[in-house]
Amino acid sequence: MKQSFSIIGSRQSKTAVEKTAQLIFIVCAFFAVLAVFSITIYMLINGTPALFKVGLKDILFGTVWKPTAKDPSFGILYIILTSIVGTTLAILIGVPIGVLTAIFLAEVAPKKLAAVVKPAVELLAGIPSVIYGLLGIMILNPLMYKVETALFKGSETHQFTGGANLISAVIVLAIMILPTVINISESALRAVPAQYKAASLALGGSHIQTIFKVILPAAKSGIATAIVLGVGRAIGEAMAITLVSGSSVNLPLPFNSVRFLTTAIVSEMGYASGLHREVLFTIGLVLFAFIMIINTCLTKILKPKNVEEKEKRVKSRKSQVVKAEIPDSSVGVAAQSKA
Repeated sequence: MKQSFSIIGSRQSKTAVEKTAQLIFIVCAFFAVLAVFSITIYMLINGTPALFKVGLKDILFGTVWKPTAKDPSFGILYIILTSIVGTTLAILIGVPIGVLTAIFLAEVAPKKLAAVVKPAVELLAGIPSVIYGLLGIMILNPLMYKVETALFKGSETHQFTGGANLISAVIVLAIMILPTVINISESALRAVPAQYKAASLALGGSHIQTIFKVILPAAKSGIATAIVLGVGRAIGEAMAITLVSGSSVNLPLPFNSVRFLTTAIVSEMGYASGLHREVLFTIGLVLFAFIMIINTCLTKILKPKNVEEKEKRVKSRKSQVVKAEIPDSSVGVAAQSKA
């Protein structure tokens, strides 16, 4: 006769399972922290030597990038500005479209239409980045070149890029962050308790007012996470941007061929050597620090106020408990004098 097994059949087996699970979780968390720590140490070791050889000022604030010249220059200021401007514009375009699409899927779209749009968005997330770059070369760059020739017709100073410019890179980046923003924002909107919506409608609020005044603020934390991940995707993209941006070091103007931090590494790491290779690792270190700073700042800015209030309440309660546990010295002295 077969004996049934239950994971909580006895107190001892339950305790053993809980301890095993706790150990597994601790090991996984340790490896996650170890991975971040190892990457940080690796980037510091390989990225800092060039700073001492070339100089921090010459690398970060120099505007001339000629690593293979007889008298080489390693200024990456225009590359840093390009990454800042391109990422900012991509976020300003992609985030509103992504959040509004998530609202449409979660609250407005009929079920049949949502069943068609949602798989399309998920498929968009699975397309390799090189495909975005190829589509940009075939469709977006010729269109941008027509706009460029119309705007700068007869100009003797403008350097024509064939459509491979900052605008093309920004549009491709904005499209590429859409799946991340849409999927995470939709999940956050659907996680809002149905009672919030019912209470708002019962008080006389319209559907649109309920979405923007009740549901959207309640899902602020999840939407903030979507924005942070979207920024990380935009900053770290390389292959598609290499194909559509022109990959030339210039001031980040709309119709200039530009180079991002990631494309600078991808374009030259294959043949770089010596000091040139060390400077490319320095660019990687700058990119790594750039991502860490932006993620930290966005998390602080977009952090929900209710979470901060909860943390303040917890701290105040802890301080009250500590004060209650420590006896007042004046009371003790008064008691001794009475005795």
